[in-house]
Amino acid sequence: MATEKNIPEIRFKGFEGDWEENRLGSFSKFRRGSFPQPYGNSEWYDGEGAMPFVQVVDVTDKLTLVENTKQKISQLAQPKSVFVEKGKVVVTLQGSIGRVAILQYDAYLDRTLLIFESYEKETDSNFWAYTIQQKFEIEKKMAPGGTIKTITKEALSSFQILLPKLPEQTQIGTYFQNLDSLISLHQRKYDKLLTVKKAMLEKMFPKEGAYVPEIRFKGFDGKWVEKTLGFDIADIIGGGTPSTFEQAYWNGNIDWYSPTEIGDNVYANGSEKKITELGMRKCSARLLPAGKTILFTSRAGIGYMAILQRIGTTNQGFQSLVLKDNYNTYFIYSIGHLIKKYALKNASGSTFLEISGKVLGKMILLVPTFEEQTKIGTFFQNLDTLITQHQKELEKLKNLKKACLEKMFV
Repeated sequence: MATEKNIPEIRFKGFEGDWEENRLGSFSKFRRGSFPQPYGNSEWYDGEGAMPFVQVVDVTDKLTLVENTKQKISQLAQPKSVFVEKGKVVVTLQGSIGRVAILQYDAYLDRTLLIFESYEKETDSNFWAYTIQQKFEIEKKMAPGGTIKTITKEALSSFQILLPKLPEQTQIGTYFQNLDSLISLHQRKYDKLLTVKKAMLEKMFPKEGAYVPEIRFKGFDGKWVEKTLGFDIADIIGGGTPSTFEQAYWNGNIDWYSPTEIGDNVYANGSEKKITELGMRKCSARLLPAGKTILFTSRAGIGYMAILQRIGTTNQGFQSLVLKDNYNTYFIYSIGHLIKKYALKNASGSTFLEISGKVLGKMILLVPTFEEQTKIGTFFQNLDTLITQHQKELEKLKNLKKACLEKMFV
């Protein structure tokens, strides 16, 4: 942000001059909503003619409200609450403090929300909403502990707000509205793909007690066969840690993974710490082959998985699966939710839960022919690639919005 003048660091062409400084209490008129008393009276809710009743839980972090409020307020209670027309800007004052929304429908509002009713000068609602959102973010950073526990009317009134002229407000407000719409679009696509994957995982693997899946690719039939995880399917390999006091064991060229590095990423292609060949020989860690190894966390968060993309090893927080011939890596990775469920059920330990390689190896899995495994594995690999693409695009847009909010406001 610019510091010498009241102007933003980034600005649309055609606009110049300082933004005008205003005190919130004198520039805008605002008031809190209200809640009909007593709280437990069932007559205040639902019924014929009931209207949406907006509470903190109904305000999202995207300047919107949920489509349907959790509560409706009856005709009897409506005179006891505060009615707000569609298009007004509101901000939460309790719970998730500082969430801002523009009302998409007429509603009554709870006392935990503040309503901006009018302004001294004509003001763009979208711009005002983002301005208030930014102001609360700044106040949170300045508050002890980085949060705001309560906001008084006096504190709100003293907030200093910087505003450009209306045409610039409108252009900025529209820009962020379009950016939010794009973020929402990618979020919906991402959520839809996750839903599709969840459904396919349930239908493309046999349910408990069954030997064939509900959905199957054409050309495949017959029952899936029971196989033992640690005998038929994979060698289960633990890890180890060389002495941290010996410098000769560390900063080598062998990847050495810890469980905290395994999360939502499908592939493991480089560890934070590395060990030397000498370090590996001096502990129980073993070199794991790339492409056919699935890292599996066995403690401190059991069941996180990643496919090893290059040769490496792990600490003792893993029971990694080194697949044998005729087992498709992505097929076994995709069935990981069942392996995790088994591991959690059979884990033991007094200090922390852990699954041993011996116990994990006893798990019975149903598997089809290698050809069908490959078909299923490829399907989920393509689906995961698409999910990752949307996730990255979503993160990119969110980072863009964050950067623009910091540089396009004063």
